Amino acid sequence: MTERVNADSVERMRASLGWIVRSRDPVLAAGLATYMLVETTVASYVDHRPASALAVLALAVPLAVRRRFPVRGFVVTLAGSGALSLLSPDFSNNSAAYFFCLIFALYSVGANTAGRDALVATAIVAALAVWFLFHDGDSFHPGDIVFAAFVIGGPFAAGVAMRIRRGREHRLTRRTVELEREREARARAAVAEERRRIARELHDVVAHAISVTVVQARGGRKVLDSDLDTARAAFDSIERTGEQALGEMRRLLGMLREDDGEHLRAPQPSLARLDALAEDVRASGLPVEIEVDGETVELAPGVDLAAYRIVQEALTNTLKHAGPALARVRVRYAPDAVELTIEDDGKGPGSTNGVGTGNGLTGIGERVAVVGGAIETGPRPEGGFRVHAVLPYGDEA
Repeated sequence: MTERVNADSVERMRASLGWIVRSRDPVLAAGLATYMLVETTVASYVDHRPASALAVLALAVPLAVRRRFPVRGFVVTLAGSGALSLLSPDFSNNSAAYFFCLIFALYSVGANTAGRDALVATAIVAALAVWFLFHDGDSFHPGDIVFAAFVIGGPFAAGVAMRIRRGREHRLTRRTVELEREREARARAAVAEERRRIARELHDVVAHAISVTVVQARGGRKVLDSDLDTARAAFDSIERTGEQALGEMRRLLGMLREDDGEHLRAPQPSLARLDALAEDVRASGLPVEIEVDGETVELAPGVDLAAYRIVQEALTNTLKHAGPALARVRVRYAPDAVELTIEDDGKGPGSTNGVGTGNGLTGIGERVAVVGGAIETGPRPEGGFRVHAVLPYGDEA
């Protein structure tokens, strides 16, 4: 209830302030017109009072619409000033309000015109300055130039400067808004890309874990009645694989919980954990040989993660599709890139290694593309399947 009352109060205050801002020009014009009308009624330096009162209205009222009709209002103000000078020559020398009207009209036409209207206003002000200098004929004095510059040109120039400043502020504000929108768009794109990356990670984790679990479960079921030790080893492998997969899924899903202070994170997948990956695959019934050539290079985190996932996905595909086979993983640290070769000698109908399934090799290709690498995949002439990926070290290596 209190919040609603406060909100209503704020809205009423905003409405009041808006009305004041919109009414300031009419109020100013009415005040100046009223003051000068009183002058035309009681001042001794006023002649032709009724006609002078009309000229006063023509002089002051256009200030009420100085922002909406700057040039036309200024012309009417000049016409009222000229008429008042003819009707009551001493009025301009004795009325401060008259002088303020002219100064403010000059400022307003400079501040509120742009484009063609600004050129028209400049021409009118220049013509007014020339008339001021030469309207007395032979009575021209050099001091009139200074007076014309400050009294006529000064307010107009101040208005032009204010208009330029407002335009610059408007452009800066608009540019700031555009930059903020671009920043938000980039942030949204970064979040979307991160979510896509996590989705790929989850696909690799789940696919590998399920494949190992299915193979181990089949093997354990076959020997459950005849070889309890082998069955127990299969179940241990299932438990270990499930725990590892669960740990990685917690780490990945923890990245999505922006409000959590701490995330549950398993060790980051890396080529340094390749032996553990091979042990899991061997326990699932697929013999794996690991070969490392060259001096080990500390890879950039993104490249290291991509390399691990490529090997994991390729072995998972072999496990699922190649049938009885032997897999070989060769990691070669070249001068400017790490080369990964994953081969199998599968002979069965699944030896295409997932070519027809869509996700496995597609995911590998995406990871290679992200780090700017190259990949070759396809059946081997002697049978089986081969995946060869080259991943540049990058700037962080």
